[in-house]
Amino acid sequence: MAFSIRLSDEERKLAESYAKLNSLSLGEAFKRALFEKIQDEYDVIVAKEARAEYIASGKKSHPIEELWEELDI
Repeated sequence: MAFSIRLSDEERKLAESYAKLNSLSLGEAFKRALFEKIQDEYDVIVAKEARAEYIASGKKSHPIEELWEELDI
């Protein structure tokens, strides 16, 4: 699938500079940025769900020092 994006001259220069610094085509730079953003947002959602599940479980966390002491580290 192909698509076009309208950019200001400043935005275009910044995008081209980023692509060049990373040895990417402009299209590949946008593609990577898009999927990195999607992955980041997905990771945040999964983390929030995991935290909510942990809180709902009623489990309590303990300081790492307690584990070290228990393991005699």
